[in-house]
Amino acid sequence: MADSAAVDLVDLAVKATVAYERPDLEARLKATRTRLADPNVRVLIVGEFKQGKSQLVNALVNAPVCPVDDDISTAVPTEVRHGEETTVRIVRGRPGAEASEVVQEKTEVDVSRLAEYVSEAGNPENRAGLHHAEVTLPRKLLASGLVLVDTPGVGGLGSAHGAATMSALPTADAVILVSDAAQEYTAPEMEFLRAAMALCPNVGCVVTKTDLYPHWRRIVELDKGHLGRAGVEAELFPVSSMLRLHAAESGDAELMGESGFAPLVGFLLRKVVARADDLDRRSTSQDVRAVAEQLNASFSAELRALEDPGGAEALVVELTRAKERADELRQRSSRWQVTLNDGVADLISDIEYDLRDRLRAVGREAEQLLEDADPADTWDQFAEWFHQQVAQATSANFVWTAQRARWLAEQVAEHFSEAADAAIPDIQLDGSRVSGSVEALERPEDGEKFGIGQKLFIGMRGGYGGMLMIGLATSLAGLALLNPISIAAGLLFGGKTLRDERKRLKQRRQAEAKQAVRKHIDEVTFQVGKDSRDTLRRAQRQLRDHFTVLAEELSLSLATSVAAAQSAVSTDSSQRNQRIADLRAEIGRVEALGARAIALAEPVKAVS
Repeated sequence: MADSAAVDLVDLAVKATVAYERPDLEARLKATRTRLADPNVRVLIVGEFKQGKSQLVNALVNAPVCPVDDDISTAVPTEVRHGEETTVRIVRGRPGAEASEVVQEKTEVDVSRLAEYVSEAGNPENRAGLHHAEVTLPRKLLASGLVLVDTPGVGGLGSAHGAATMSALPTADAVILVSDAAQEYTAPEMEFLRAAMALCPNVGCVVTKTDLYPHWRRIVELDKGHLGRAGVEAELFPVSSMLRLHAAESGDAELMGESGFAPLVGFLLRKVVARADDLDRRSTSQDVRAVAEQLNASFSAELRALEDPGGAEALVVELTRAKERADELRQRSSRWQVTLNDGVADLISDIEYDLRDRLRAVGREAEQLLEDADPADTWDQFAEWFHQQVAQATSANFVWTAQRARWLAEQVAEHFSEAADAAIPDIQLDGSRVSGSVEALERPEDGEKFGIGQKLFIGMRGGYGGMLMIGLATSLAGLALLNPISIAAGLLFGGKTLRDERKRLKQRRQAEAKQAVRKHIDEVTFQVGKDSRDTLRRAQRQLRDHFTVLAEELSLSLATSVAAAQSAVSTDSSQRNQRIADLRAEIGRVEALGARAIALAEPVKAVS
């Protein structure tokens, strides 16, 4: 639910803007009100394949919403949120008016058919082209706005779903990394955690299947050691989803405690949902305070002119100059606009170069490995290594993209603030859009079989030629066609032909494997590069709209202040005292509104 204190404050501020005839400020507050009306707090459940992510979601909501089986893995993200009734909708995305925009088309389906759309068994590699699925449930845990997103296995972040998972990180309020108790954290999981910490405010770790592995406590201790050495500040929760589901079914409180879910639920409610509420209060406080300051500006200007008639003309000149500076901020040639446009163009170029440079390095190393070994013998190990290297390159590039976007926002705000004070907006990406996926590395097809029969045929063919050639040559010396020398030559020629054929087939396999690597890197470069460009374009539009609105509001506020100061000069002395009293009363009301906005943010400061 939306914070009632924040909503009440915004409603009061809206009444003030209507009363003081400031529709521009009213529009800003209505946008704030709309944001407060959406209480959703997105929590991404991520991890490698078959780690128990879907079962964890089922256990949290105490319902079999996500398909779970030994041979079933998730292919499409599934969002589980609160609703009065249990419903399932599948969502397809199609390109919108702009290149980075995705328009969603939702279709309601029967609950029993969810697995047909979101699992690898029913929808292998998401051939249906689904964006995600939405499930609503009447659950108390979800009533606070919590949205659990069951994601496909990331496969070391380099799989077909890796890019989508990475691009979704900045849109999440929290990320839960799921790993089972079979083994300690792997290098790809630690790499993912480092990337998640750079992009998301809350990161938690869950060790699942503690009921299956007696040594789970040792695994938890090892995982804590890995987190500490990596400098990753994330809470770790060992849980058993099966115990949780059995406890909920039987009402066994002791079994519920053994499941380990109480600390995890507490983390979600106290750290994730509560923090999202605090951030809403803080942003609402900033918006209302900015509105109060602009409302106060015109009253203060008129009051100064009335209290000091001699300095009224100087005040009008000062305000007029300030308005001219504000009007300049609205021009395309203003410094902040130039900084924004040039900065985005430079960042897109830098990000694309960084991605290509990282992936080229991975490609060179991959081709060298393929050159030194036979892909037929090492392909599985190579593919796993290759996915991990691509994962590290793309995740580092995406993290850098988000960081550079924030850096650009600071630069634009600094140049804007040279003429007027301005707050840096939060670069919050559109959570409804998840990036496209990249097809997995294709295994080259071994078109030519080299079995015993083919080896024998090739050896005989080479041996026959060698034996015939040497036999004819020795026949000139009076020897028979078949003699020890020609037979030995046949054996030598047959062995060499066989070795040459093996070498040819190996080189062909190496060439096909290298081609598969180049194709995969090209697809990754295309998709991840597009995602990075879209990220920067969305950031550009957000910054442009934010500061343009600020410039327009500032210009209108200063125009109102100039008019008020000019009006004060012509005010009759008999009305002056009454007008001063009225202005002081209005200023008091506006200041009280600002004081309430400051008080709204005080709990946030206390927590932080």
